Amino acid sequence: MTRLPPARITLTAIFLCALPPTTFALSFNDALTMAMREAPTLTANAAEIDAARQTAIPAGALPDPKLKLGIDNLPIQGSDRFNLSRDFMTMQRIGIMQAFTNPAKLDARVAAAEGRIALAEAENRLARLQVLQETAVVWITRDAIERQLVRISELENENRLLERTVKARFAGGAGMATELLAPRQEAAMISERRDELDSQHAKAIAQLKRWIGEAASQPITGTVPDWPISPEALSHGLHRHPELDLFAPKSQVLEAEVAEAKADKIPDWDVELAYQRRGDAYSDMVSVQVSVDLPVFSGSRQEPRLAAKRYEQTALEAEHQVAIREHNAMLEEALAEHQRLSKAVKRAKEILIPLAEEKVALSFAAWRGNQSDLPTLIAARQERIDAELKAIALEAERQQLAARLHYTYGEQTLTDSEPQL
Repeated sequence: MTRLPPARITLTAIFLCALPPTTFALSFNDALTMAMREAPTLTANAAEIDAARQTAIPAGALPDPKLKLGIDNLPIQGSDRFNLSRDFMTMQRIGIMQAFTNPAKLDARVAAAEGRIALAEAENRLARLQVLQETAVVWITRDAIERQLVRISELENENRLLERTVKARFAGGAGMATELLAPRQEAAMISERRDELDSQHAKAIAQLKRWIGEAASQPITGTVPDWPISPEALSHGLHRHPELDLFAPKSQVLEAEVAEAKADKIPDWDVELAYQRRGDAYSDMVSVQVSVDLPVFSGSRQEPRLAAKRYEQTALEAEHQVAIREHNAMLEEALAEHQRLSKAVKRAKEILIPLAEEKVALSFAAWRGNQSDLPTLIAARQERIDAELKAIALEAERQQLAARLHYTYGEQTLTDSEPQL
């Protein structure tokens, strides 16, 4: 194989290093997929699930056995004090003790551990939902701002054309000298609008970086999915809200803790086996010892703990009902707001913007015919750009609300191009 000369290799390396970094267009689904992979929140939740699973492994196991070492009957006075070899009463003891937790308590601990795994998984689903929603909202915000900036660029071109027209009219003897200032004033107002949008654009990219990292700086492409917003379907999906899903594993954990509190009334017991070594003149010995817990004061010990857990169950059930009502109210409010925004977007596109454009056209014709002044035309142009930018903002609000409704209450049978919950 032919080798390149060292000088050519060096030049090639310099050329490659000088190339701009690879860029790609970031679509809506790309952003959501990256967020599912990159968001640190989800990494933390995955670690919590793993921790819960590891904690569940020893939940049903007996306590570790205990090794016991000791000396019995060691004299501390007289000629045989501290003598381990001659006094027949002195014994060196080595033993092992095993505690046996009652099976009901072990079963309850296993059930509680399984409930905590389910709770960690439910919290992870809720975190994924929040990441999806926030990423979608920020992407839509950035897309709307960029569409507004495109319209600002078009308006800047129109402003330059207007300025040339005003100068030509003035040079031809029409118009007043003060009209020469109007396009420049309009240009300043347009620049102010651009500065505001540039600031909002930078903030949107910064917010998007929170979820997908440096890829947020890439240009975006494509459009937002047009999700169907059906009140009946979304109301039917209310019970699937991940925040409501938290209550089932919480209830499972509490039920297991109630069972464990009940099991505290059942005695645990220990068994100890010991070997005792005596002096050379005497035989060695073994002993077996059994100890049993005596829960004879359950009224002041076990019963209060059991009652506390039952009160926690009652509180959790009430919180569940409160959460259901809150989400039902939030869904109804969101549906009403979505309907309002849909009407507002339609009104802006079909009525307000066409009327503003017609007003600009009539004002321009009147000005050209010396039947109106230039400030009237500038005001009409200002109304038109306000209507256009507001329509873009309203459409973005509608899309953001639709995204929240879709990922919160919509059917979770997503297409292959959408990230899965």
